[in-house]
Amino acid sequence: MQLYSINAGNFKLDGGAMFGVVPKSIWNRTNPADENNMCSWSMRCLLIEDEGRLILIDNGMGDKQDPKFFGHYYLHGNDTLEKSLAAYGFTPDDITDVFLTHLHFDHCGGSIKKVGDKLIPAFKNAKYWSNEAHWNWATMPNEREKASFLKENILPIEASGQLSMLEAPATHFTNNGLLHSVSFANNIDVRFVHGHTEKMMLPQIHYKGHTIVYMADLLPSVGHLPLPYVMSYDMFPLTTLTEKKSFLQEAFDKQYVLFFEHDAVHECVKLIQTEKGIRAGEAFTLADL
Repeated sequence: MQLYSINAGNFKLDGGAMFGVVPKSIWNRTNPADENNMCSWSMRCLLIEDEGRLILIDNGMGDKQDPKFFGHYYLHGNDTLEKSLAAYGFTPDDITDVFLTHLHFDHCGGSIKKVGDKLIPAFKNAKYWSNEAHWNWATMPNEREKASFLKENILPIEASGQLSMLEAPATHFTNNGLLHSVSFANNIDVRFVHGHTEKMMLPQIHYKGHTIVYMADLLPSVGHLPLPYVMSYDMFPLTTLTEKKSFLQEAFDKQYVLFFEHDAVHECVKLIQTEKGIRAGEAFTLADL
C-alpha cells in the first residue's frame, strides 16, 4: 500500500461559522482571519494505491460552477486535483474508486465535470462510493443544509451507473461506546458519524504499522480539537460533541494518526494528553511515516 496527499486547492470560509459558539478572540489564535473575517482552509484529499486499486477519498469543489459561486469562497493557491495527481504520475482516468465521505460541495464537487452542456463523471473508470442513508439525506435535503448539496454534483453520479453503496450501521455507537466500523477493503475500514451530516464516513487505514483516520468534517483542523469547538455548519452539534469525545479518547489511547482534510497548515498529528484535555502533538506529513 502507498498513500499520497492530494491537495485540490484552498478556499476561505467565515471563521465564526467554522467555530460556532467559540469567540473570535480565542479561535483567531489558531486560525487567523483576514479583514473579511475569513479563514483559509485546504481541500486535502487522500489517494490510496493498493492491490490494483487507486482509491481517491473526496475530490474538492471541482471547476464547473460559475464565477459568482466561486467568488463566495475566495479560492487561492496553485494546487488543483489534476496537478496533484499528475505530480505522482496519475490521471483521473487511473482512479478505480472515488470514496465520498459526504456530499457537501467542497468534498464531492470534483466528482462531475461539465463538457459542453453535459454533466459527466470526472473519473470515468471509477466506482463512486456513498451510503444509502446519506444519499437520501443529500438528494432530499433539509432547508438548512440544502445549499451545501448541489444537485449537479450528485445526481449525475447515479445517472452514470457508477454509484455504489456501502451498508451503514443502524445505530450511532457500538455497545462499548465506540463509533461503528465496517470493512471497505483489506486494511481499510470506515467509521460512521452523524453530527455534521447524516452518516458521514471516515476512512480508517492501516498503513506501515500506523492507523490513519481521514477526519473529513468531524475534525476540520487542529483548532477544532477542544470538545466545544463545533462548526455552525453541523446539523446536530451535540451529537458531534459526543462523537468527538468518544473518538478522541480512542485515537489517543490507540495513537491513531489524524489526517486533516481542511487544516491548511497541519496535515497529520497524533494526540497527547494535557491538563486542558486531549490536544495535538507535533504535526507531520504522510511522507514522514
